[in-house]
Amino acid sequence: MKTNLKEIHFHKLSLKTEPLIDDTTLRDGVQMPGLAVSPEDAAEIARLLDEIGVERIELHHFQRSDKKAARLIQDMSLNARIAGWCRAVKEDIDDAIDCGFGEVGISHPVSHIHFEAKWPDRTDDELLRRVVEAVEYAAKDHGLRVFVHGEDSTRANWDFEKRFINAVAEAGAECYRICDTVGIGLSDPAAPLPNGIPAKVKVIKAETKIESIEIHAHDDFGNAVENTMAAIRAASGVWDKIYASTTFLGIGERAGNAETEKVIMNLYMHYGVKKYEGKTQVLKKLADFIGRATGYLIPPNKAIVGDYAFAHESGIHTHGVLSNPLTYEPYPPELVGNKRRLTIGKHSGRAIIRYKIQEMTGKTPNEDQVMAVISRVKEIYENGRKASLKEDEFKRILSEVGLN
Repeated sequence: MKTNLKEIHFHKLSLKTEPLIDDTTLRDGVQMPGLAVSPEDAAEIARLLDEIGVERIELHHFQRSDKKAARLIQDMSLNARIAGWCRAVKEDIDDAIDCGFGEVGISHPVSHIHFEAKWPDRTDDELLRRVVEAVEYAAKDHGLRVFVHGEDSTRANWDFEKRFINAVAEAGAECYRICDTVGIGLSDPAAPLPNGIPAKVKVIKAETKIESIEIHAHDDFGNAVENTMAAIRAASGVWDKIYASTTFLGIGERAGNAETEKVIMNLYMHYGVKKYEGKTQVLKKLADFIGRATGYLIPPNKAIVGDYAFAHESGIHTHGVLSNPLTYEPYPPELVGNKRRLTIGKHSGRAIIRYKIQEMTGKTPNEDQVMAVISRVKEIYENGRKASLKEDEFKRILSEVGLN
């Protein structure tokens, strides 16, 4: 049941910007409640992220284990750039320098919702000066590459945010991150500021001096991947490049972030971004490792990398896949390092039962034998069974009907 990639029907769309993946699994991702990762496992995650073509990896560096992870990752001399995450305070920047980072991301809110909650007695000018001083300290005094993260950008007043972006650009920042902090961004090109993602991507180019931009989308409305792709589409023909801040499996605060693997596969399959050629096969391996390393339970039906992403059970679907996998699969599971699973359950029909008998016994069953197995399977599910049958359970049924 092999599928020729040339048979897959995808209309490759034009993209006139270079998308760069800035993976924050080891920063935002592990902030998800209940997750933790050892320094050694963090280093292996970074190595695998580098293997799939991620251009930049963002790290924490405040705890002792974070510092050890940063050293291990830097010692591997990966192709990916390694960046430390900082608040807009000199102490954080000093800590990043002590950990050997050559670049940092400096995070600071840009919405008045945050200003009023965190600094009710400070003026806009005072807060702006605070960030400018931090950027100058990192970029001009210490020669670091600096990204500035505009926290809660999608609820910010544009007049203030424009001043903010121009001020940090003048201070030495090279990239501004549009942070859709609570996931209210809209991908519709007609959506206005502040939460219209395409509108913001374009107005930053038109009205600021910043060299490049980044999108960091949260998934509170389930739109993180779409908003990330909307930013990339909006950058096409406008920006030479755009960074996409993502996490593998979408792990992160609250509802999480845009999934690295989904953004990569959308870029590769729909937009023909060729730099992922030969690298997507590692996606499942990386997902499984992150699950084991962090304690995250990957939903079995998780797109691309879940165990059931290419699983088929119902009669219509299994019959179609047995005839031609493209009937119910967009691409071969091997393309992402996954595998096809044909399972036996309540909705299984003759085709899959016959196929599984042949697969497990090496014999071609007659119609009476197939019907005997179907009858036994139906009996099990009529008695309240919900889960698919395990292989040893199906073998037991075959033995019961004399097909062992």
